[in-house]
Amino acid sequence: MLTLSDGYFTESGAAFGRRPLRHAATAFLAHGGSWPELSPSVLVKKLQTIPGIAPRSAGAAIADRSNDWSLYPYGDPGVRTWARRANPDHFRPADGPSPPARGGESPVSTWARTPPSPSAADRPEPSEQQPILGVEPGTPLDLLLVNAPLRDYTLRPRVNDFTLPVLGLGYLATYATVQGFSVGVLDGESLGLSVEEIQSIVNEAAPRWVGFNLLAPTYELSARIAAGLDAEIQIMVGGHQAKARPESVIADPRFARLEALIVGEAETRLVELLNDHHQRVRLPGVMWRDPILGTPVTGGVPGTAWHLAPDVNALPFVDRRFFAADPYRPGDGPWEAAMVGARGCPYECSFCGAAVSANLNVAIRAREPANIIAEMDELNVRYGVRAFRFVDDLFLGYERFARRCMPAFAEADVGGRYVWDATGRINVLAHADDAFLETLAANGCREVALGIESGSERVLGHLRQRIRPELTRDVVRRLTRRGINVRGHFVLGGPAETRAELEATVRHVRELWDLTENAPGTFRANVFEFRPHPGTPQWHRLLATGRYDPAQLLGHRTVDLTDDGLDEAMRTGDEFDFPANLKFREVELPHVRRRLVELARAQHERLFGR
Repeated sequence: MLTLSDGYFTESGAAFGRRPLRHAATAFLAHGGSWPELSPSVLVKKLQTIPGIAPRSAGAAIADRSNDWSLYPYGDPGVRTWARRANPDHFRPADGPSPPARGGESPVSTWARTPPSPSAADRPEPSEQQPILGVEPGTPLDLLLVNAPLRDYTLRPRVNDFTLPVLGLGYLATYATVQGFSVGVLDGESLGLSVEEIQSIVNEAAPRWVGFNLLAPTYELSARIAAGLDAEIQIMVGGHQAKARPESVIADPRFARLEALIVGEAETRLVELLNDHHQRVRLPGVMWRDPILGTPVTGGVPGTAWHLAPDVNALPFVDRRFFAADPYRPGDGPWEAAMVGARGCPYECSFCGAAVSANLNVAIRAREPANIIAEMDELNVRYGVRAFRFVDDLFLGYERFARRCMPAFAEADVGGRYVWDATGRINVLAHADDAFLETLAANGCREVALGIESGSERVLGHLRQRIRPELTRDVVRRLTRRGINVRGHFVLGGPAETRAELEATVRHVRELWDLTENAPGTFRANVFEFRPHPGTPQWHRLLATGRYDPAQLLGHRTVDLTDDGLDEAMRTGDEFDFPANLKFREVELPHVRRRLVELARAQHERLFGR
């Protein structure tokens, strides 16, 4: 194994497992002589310390060697998937095959066992003593991925009770770990850390590389953190801000030691950089600063474009040890987890960072339904998750994909076992027949998030939404009558909006509340203040007016709408409202924020009472 070339692994279709196999061979040469003396249960744990060897591989290998079939990974989604393909007539998704009895034990289906809670040892909670997730304390790190906080929490403590998991960093950390690298995640937002605290944690951990997820609201803090890191630590960056404004990031003196800026989906390119950062010259969409000229350089050679669109069905399921609060349990509801069903978006909403014109190199790819269901089942077995939130832009916004998923969901009895939320498109759902909406409800659809944005048809046209208010009313009515909840997103204070049109949006929210008052499903409104995202059509329009420059549009500052955390109605939105603090048309900012607070309080009263 150790003498085989990289080309041999690629030609034999085993490139994905090259590093784990080599690590396993090295471990065997070093320790294999003592392995026969270990009990099977101890040896399984020993194998899992080898980089890239997952519990499934370790359990299967030792079960095959020792004939102790209680160690076999019957509950693993991959095993169940292949078993179902091999013998579909005798394998049902709801029933895992029972391991043979051992001694006086009775066979027990893995599906019948009580799954461990998300606080179990396989996903430790972050703490002041161990803020880095995914690795044991003191582990030498190849890469530490940092999610910078949305604001400096030394100035005002966080008051929000929940933060979304950073799935992108989770995918990167999982993929690199499977490839044999030691990776940790430091989520400064979920822990409410200051710039100085993050710098101290990173410098003490002393990883080979540190990676930043750059977003417009977190860019300034990310740059300040990077400027204070030890010189021996190599820096890489990605994220929407890196994609939209790569030249300005590379020119920022606080990122003077930047070795790689990765544009787009980074899993495979990140691994190549961890192997050897000189590979950047071969990798498409990887940029850095020329050390002599000081100008941006972009890598890439013919035949490497596949790096830009990884096969979403070949990626490993996200390892939840890298998340601070996912899975999580809201109140007394079921355990929930966030998932992605597809990557990319074909739409051109003028304000959205996912707009197709801002992501020309992104190919739209959807996961196979069986792959999605397998991840749902794994999260259920491992953590007891029974509710799922699909956070991608496309799950119910791409009708062909949704219609492919529903028969598979029905066959696997997803609706009988789980509930799920997804993002939808009003124009797509408006053309769907009632039978399809009934199918969504039967297959467990609990809530659909819709970008409603405005109550003005003129503003909606400016935003390129392809909808009208009456279309929204019809879709909301049809969904909620079938017991499917709707979460509507609205934006106030945009550059195309007059005061009368802002008030039309406020009325639109209230009429949707009234429309669904007695429906089985509920309507919930999330209202935000407009902010421009770099690289979007709206961003370019604003710059073209000559009235704004990028520094103004990127001047994100938090607005405390919680009265220092005392206003419960505003707490859930506190960490997400990062406007540019600019007046874009005739509506004054105090008026925008008054309406925003009024709607948030009214929504809170509808959900929780006064």
